[in-house]
Formats: sequence, C-alpha cells, structure tokens
Amino acid sequence: MKEMKLILASQSPRRKQLLEQIGLIPICRPVDIDESIMANEAPHKYCQRLAMEKAQAGWDESDKSLPVLGSDTIVVLNGKTLGKPKNHEDAYEMLKSLSGCTHQVITAVALICDNKNHLVKSVSYVEFDNLTEDEIKSYVATNEPMDKAGSYAIQGIAAKWIKQISGSYSGIMGLPLYETARLLRDL
Repeated sequence: MKEMKLILASQSPRRKQLLEQIGLIPICRPVDIDESIMANEAPHKYCQRLAMEKAQAGWDESDKSLPVLGSDTIVVLNGKTLGKPKNHEDAYEMLKSLSGCTHQVITAVALICDNKNHLVKSVSYVEFDNLTEDEIKSYVATNEPMDKAGSYAIQGIAAKWIKQISGSYSGIMGLPLYETARLLRDL
C-alpha cells in the first residue's frame, strides 16, 4: 500500500490525515450528493448508501485511473440518526441527548476501482459522561461540533467526556483504518 494514490471523495481533513497515516496519498475531490435520509431507512443502510453514493460520484467525475474512496459517519442514539447539527441550538440538543448515554458510531467505507464496488462498515460504541448545561454551552461556543456527526469530535475537546469506547477509534473519527486497509489490500 505504500505510496498508493487514490481519490478521496471528501474534503475532510481527518479522513485525509488518516489515509496518510497508513502510507496512502489521497487526492481530495469533494462531491456533492443529497444526504437526506429516505423514509424508513435504517441507520446502517443510510450510512452505507451515502458512502457508496460519494464513491460513485467521485468515480463518475474521475478519469478512472485511480481507486475512489467514499466514506460516511453517523451517530445513532436509540435507533435515531444524529447527523451534523444545523445550528448551535441543534448541537446543544444533540449533546444533551448523548449525555450519560452510550451510542453507536457507524462508519461505512466504499471503494470503487475498475468499475467494481466494495463496501465495509465499522460499528463502535461510545459512552459519554454526564454533561452539565455549562459544559455543553461552552463546547458548542467553540464551534468544534458544527461539522461533526452527533455534534462532537472524539479527537477534540469532547475527548474529556468519553468514558469508554468499544470498537474503532479511527472509525469514530471518520475512517476505520483496519477495514479501509483490508479493502485496499484486496484490490
């Protein structure tokens, strides 16, 4: 995998950094897809669909010379998908709902190469401490939660509230490296 180039259908600096961490050379080419949840769509199906749609959009826009990777991460609490917050109030409400609870973080990774589609997902569990109203308000004021699924970044300030994780730390960040490396190794 060393020195392997691929197209990352994303502008996420975290995903780019994670790919570089395992020796890849990602070329970031963000795509624009509709990220609306379909009626009665299960959270894991939604996440997998978005990852594949991102990869497909990247593939369709590419010259087909490099593999294209798309990924999506969602936070799920009690069967409900928590996406990126719309505003500070939305971020506050999401964090309040996560306080003192364990939730799932699902990350799907799709890879398209030579018109062949590959898809994997990672499911992790994150247990949050009980948060005070002031802690939540102070965190939201940093703007860190504003572009994050579930309104938090495990690698950021919110790390101080995470009591326990079970699963993939890098998957919670936005790209499960073990699963991604296995996909690429199988090419």
